[in-house]
Amino acid sequence: MGEEQASGVKTPVATETISQATVPKVASPSIAIPRPKLPVPSMRTPTTKTPTDTPREWNTAKLGMRVGADTLSAGAAGILVAPIITMIDKGIIENASGRNTLGDSLKQSLTQLVSKPHRFLSSKPFALIFSLYFGTYLTANTIDTASATLKPSQPLQQQTSGTSKFVATSSANLALCLYKDNQFTRLFAAPGSSPRPVPLPTFALFTVRDCLTIFASFNLPPLLAPALEQRMSDQVNRYVSALSIAQFVTPAAVQLVSTPLHLLGLDLYNRPGVHVGGRDGRAARVLRDWGKSAAARICRIVPAFGVGGVVNTKVRRGLMGRLEE
Repeated sequence: MGEEQASGVKTPVATETISQATVPKVASPSIAIPRPKLPVPSMRTPTTKTPTDTPREWNTAKLGMRVGADTLSAGAAGILVAPIITMIDKGIIENASGRNTLGDSLKQSLTQLVSKPHRFLSSKPFALIFSLYFGTYLTANTIDTASATLKPSQPLQQQTSGTSKFVATSSANLALCLYKDNQFTRLFAAPGSSPRPVPLPTFALFTVRDCLTIFASFNLPPLLAPALEQRMSDQVNRYVSALSIAQFVTPAAVQLVSTPLHLLGLDLYNRPGVHVGGRDGRAARVLRDWGKSAAARICRIVPAFGVGGVVNTKVRRGLMGRLEE
C-alpha cells in the first residue's frame, strides 16, 4: 500500500507537468492604439482691451523751445508793466497810510524813474512787482503749453480758460502778491509806526481781491470774446480783436468791486482797533477813498493785465506760430 500511495501521489504531478509542457502558448497580438491629439483649452481668462489700455499720444515736439517762448512772453509783459505798477502801488499804499498823498507819491516816483532810472529799476519795489507779473504770466503760459502737450489736436497758440488754469494762476498770483503786499505795507507804512505782522483778515481780503482780478483777467476774456466778436462789425475787427477788448475791459471793471476789499485790508493794518461805524470808522474811510483808489487801481490794472495781457498774448502767439511752421 505504501507503494500504491506513492504511485498515486506521483501520477498527477507527472500528468500536470506533461500537460504544461505539451500545450503550446499562443501569443496575443499587441495592437498600438494611437493617442488622439486634442487641443488643451487654455485656463487664462480672456482680456479685453479698454480705451485706457491704448497709449496716449502727447505732443512733446519742441517742448523746450515752447517753454522758452512762454518765458520770453512773460518777461516782455512783466518788464513793460512793472514801472507804472510800481509807482501806482506805492502811491496807493502811501496814501492809505498817511505817509504821502497819491499825487505827490506818483510825482516823486516818476521823477526818480526819469532822472535815475538805474536806481528805480534796481529798487526792491520794482523787483517785487516784476516778479509778481512775470510769475503770473509764466504760470498762465505754461498751463496753455501743458494743455497743448496733452491734447495734440490743440494749436500751440490757443489759450485755455478752464478750472486748472484758474487754480494754478490764482495760486501763483496769490503767493507772489501777498508777499509783495506784505513787503509794500511795511516799506511804506505810516510815519513813526513800527513794522508788525500783517493780520490774517488783511490776508483774507487781499486773497479775495486777487482771485477776482485773476478770474477777470485770464478766464473771462476767452469766454466773452466770442460774444463780443458777434456784436462787432467787420471794420472794427480789422483794427482790434474781441479778445484784446475783453482783456482790457474785464480786469478794469472788476476793480469797482475789489477796491473796497483792498482799502479795508489796508485799514485793518494801519488802524488796528478802530470801529467799523462812526464818522472816522472803517466804513467811512473806505467810502472816502473808494473813488480815487478805484480810478488808480483801474489805471494800474489796465497796464498790468490789459496791456500786459495783450503783449503776452501777441508775443506768445508770434513765437508759437514760428515753432508750428
